[in-house]
Amino acid sequence: MELITNALTSLHREESGQGLVEYVLIIALVALAATAGMSSLASSINSAFSRVGVILGSYIS
Repeated sequence: MELITNALTSLHREESGQGLVEYVLIIALVALAATAGMSSLASSINSAFSRVGVILGSYIS
């Protein structure tokens, strides 16, 4: 972990590394948003499969 911190610190000091740090922060924010959205999406998908299961179950019985 210290190696990553040192690498990011040295890149932050250089102007050429500044863009890289900004891209890393953007990717981290997108990953956080995707993770938060997955919970809601998974709940909706689970609900849809449950409804389909109930409908199919009514045809079988």
